[in-house]
Amino acid sequence: MAGNRGIAYIKPGVVEVQSIEFPELALGARKCEHGVILRVVATNICGSDQHMVRGRTTAPEGLILGHEITGEVIEAGRDVEFIKVGDIVSVPFNIACGRCRNCKEGKTGICLNVNPARPGAAYGYVDMGGWIGGQAEYVMIPYADFNLLRFPDRDQAMAKIRDLTLLSDIFPTGFHGAVSAGVGPGATVYVAGAGPVGLACAHSCQLLGAAVVIVGDMIPERLAQARSFGCATIDLRAEASMEDQIEAILGVREVDYAVDCVGFEARGHGHNHTHEQPATVLNSVMTVTRAGGGIGIPGLYVTGDPGGVDENAKIGMLGIRIGLGWAKSHTFVTGQCPVMRYHRQLMMAILYDKVQIAKAVNVNVITLDDGPRGYKNFDGGAAVKYVLDPHGLIAA
Repeated sequence: MAGNRGIAYIKPGVVEVQSIEFPELALGARKCEHGVILRVVATNICGSDQHMVRGRTTAPEGLILGHEITGEVIEAGRDVEFIKVGDIVSVPFNIACGRCRNCKEGKTGICLNVNPARPGAAYGYVDMGGWIGGQAEYVMIPYADFNLLRFPDRDQAMAKIRDLTLLSDIFPTGFHGAVSAGVGPGATVYVAGAGPVGLACAHSCQLLGAAVVIVGDMIPERLAQARSFGCATIDLRAEASMEDQIEAILGVREVDYAVDCVGFEARGHGHNHTHEQPATVLNSVMTVTRAGGGIGIPGLYVTGDPGGVDENAKIGMLGIRIGLGWAKSHTFVTGQCPVMRYHRQLMMAILYDKVQIAKAVNVNVITLDDGPRGYKNFDGGAAVKYVLDPHGLIAA
């Protein structure tokens, strides 16, 4: 039997590469004939992983991390009909059965059959069903025919793998944030957060035809990365208000749409930027979004946060000024991105050079053994998207 290694969460601030079991086509004691085993081609470090590694969730020690997976099929169960050994595939981070009511309605982020605790599941994530993560050399994927996106040409896929690996999560998630907010041709948009999801969202807004995309963050290097592909930026450390900074760009103090790509570890703005204020982004985007505008919320909010700033924050109860959003007739869309709603068309945009998503989010390929260093640098605010290459398959 071949060996396997993966990145495990050990304790707050610590991850390490460990030897782990080689995956089997099994779900507990029964055979998983609808699954496949992948040799991982690329697997990415996500900002959502960082929430766990910082100790801001109830993630258990030893959890194998990783929900952004692209791989080569090396074994397929008896019931897999349309995915073949040798295929290069993208794995949506949502695990979905394809059979339940929600899956049949396209709501694959809240499948009813893959997590006994709540609707929705993901690889290597706390409270998401206990599925083994894919920051590893090999991983098992269930319901393969339904879940997997097969790339049409192996050589073409490998040539564009830095872009295609982002289809498992951050590109569809950023795109979903933009679409659910209502972004379209000629729109003005504010994107909160210039991490990888925020940058992917900003590039998605451009793909959707936005006239002006404004990105807000507190890290100069991340703001510079947003400017590198044509976004306007505002520095949330500045004493000038968001409205003043937006007015300096647009001539008006509001945008048509806004997207929260930060989530529950938000900090205050201006002189409060060193202090965590988990409702800051939600309240600020309501302030700067026009009446009748839309707000997409792909940023993560949790029901359990041991490091929350108060007892309410520890259970995800935040001081949101909902009356303002109601008075302005805002629409709000929250929750996991249903990746399968978007990943095929975004794949085509990549394959036919309509987007340069790897360039926009500044993909940096590293080895699996370098994963702990990647976590440390990313946590320090590095303006990069770390892509792990467990088998050395990604060309320099």
